[in-house]
Parts: sequence; structure tokens; C-alpha cells
Amino acid sequence: MIETYNLTKYFGQLCAVDSLMLQVDAGEIFGFLGPNGAGKTTTINMLTGLLRPSSGTARLAGYDIQEQSLEAKAILGLMPDTPHLYEALSGRQFVRMIADLYEVQSQQAENEMDALLEQLELVEAADDQIKGYSYGMQKKILLISVLIHHPQILFLDEPTSGLDPRSARTVREILRQRCEQGCTVFMSTHILEIAERICDRVGIISKGKLIAVGTLAELQNRKRELSTQPIKNNTDEVETLEDIFLDLTADA
Repeated sequence: MIETYNLTKYFGQLCAVDSLMLQVDAGEIFGFLGPNGAGKTTTINMLTGLLRPSSGTARLAGYDIQEQSLEAKAILGLMPDTPHLYEALSGRQFVRMIADLYEVQSQQAENEMDALLEQLELVEAADDQIKGYSYGMQKKILLISVLIHHPQILFLDEPTSGLDPRSARTVREILRQRCEQGCTVFMSTHILEIAERICDRVGIISKGKLIAVGTLAELQNRKRELSTQPIKNNTDEVETLEDIFLDLTADA
């Protein structure tokens, strides 16, 4: 569903993303991890057509994001880290507007919106103006607007930041449900515990380069191969994703 070939982005002399080669399959939740400034948001912006790469290509479900941008953008949903919403609208009006833009049938949109508002405990505030929403409430209504047209590919930048633990857990459940229906999720997060719980595979980027990709077990094996420390005798000790991440990105 997502393929990149030598995807590269320069800002002046700075190489923000360097020859990214990546493949994400249908129905997969893929975690994209890295230190601050590693190139995560730049990568998402290139994959969603918001930023033109300096070189290389990216395809979404076979569509070249630059050459077939309308077809590619029609099947994706993007949730940036910082919500940019029309604050004079109510939450319900904003979601309806997005549903209309994607030509979602009216009754279908209403049913879908009601179900998501209920799941995310936003029913009581749905008809209030967005300007009165907290940051977490804005993130919830933005997520609902992203999900309303059932995109084939979801790009999420820090989807659970600003959410309380119950809401964060609900978001994880919603994402897993969508993937079971065939949706693909590409998720950037700094919360490694969430990535470890929900992601099928993760990729770790550092200084613009993809330095590791795989399941948790595969990354554990990779860390052991690269480690210069003696192997511990305690075979019951299991390394967390945080351990692996900190070790592989130590020079960053």
C-alpha cells in the first residue's frame, strides 16, 4: 500500500530524508519512530503530497503521489500533530463539511459520525463551536473527520498526544478495527509504549536515514547483532522497544 524508492528531501544543504526505501503492506499498522529532527514529519509530508521530494518516488496503493496526486489523495487520510480547524464551526459541522468534500453519502456520514462521537465521548460537545474545545477535543474531532470517508491509508502524526489514557486506548482500538477492515496505518509517535502495543512493525529513522525496520522480535535480534556488550545469561530478560530505540539512536 505504501512504497518509497530512494525518497530524498533537501532543505538547502541539509538532507532531512536520505534515500528512504520502505514498503508497508495493506492492513498493517506501521510505526515510524525517531528522535526530534530525524525526518519523520518531512517523510509524512512527502508521502501525502504536501511536500515535493528532491528526488525519489512514493506510491500509495500504486498511485504516484506526485504524478497521480488526486487519485492518491482521494484514498488517504492525514491527521497532523497540530490540528488546524475552522473554529467558528461546531465539531459536527466540521465533520459534515469534510464528508461532503469526499462525497460521502449524507446518511452514511451521519451514522458514521454518531458512532465515532460516541466512541470518543464527544457527543455532548459535538454542537459546540470548536474554538471552545480543548487540545484533546480538537484532536478527537480531527480524527473523526479523517476517518469519516474510510480512507485506505491513514497517516497519523502523534495521534494520541494530548489525549487522556481512556481516549488514547479508544483511538488504538479504532485503528486496530480499521486495519482489520483492510486499512493501512502509518503512524509517527514519540510514545514508544504505544508503538510497542499497537504496531505490527516499526521503522526507526535517525538523521534522515532509516536505520532499522521490522517487528519487535526482529529489532531485538538486530540490536543483539550490533551490540558490543557481552550477552547476558538471563534469557528471561526481554528488551523493550524503548531499549532498542535508545541504543540504535544513541549517536543522535
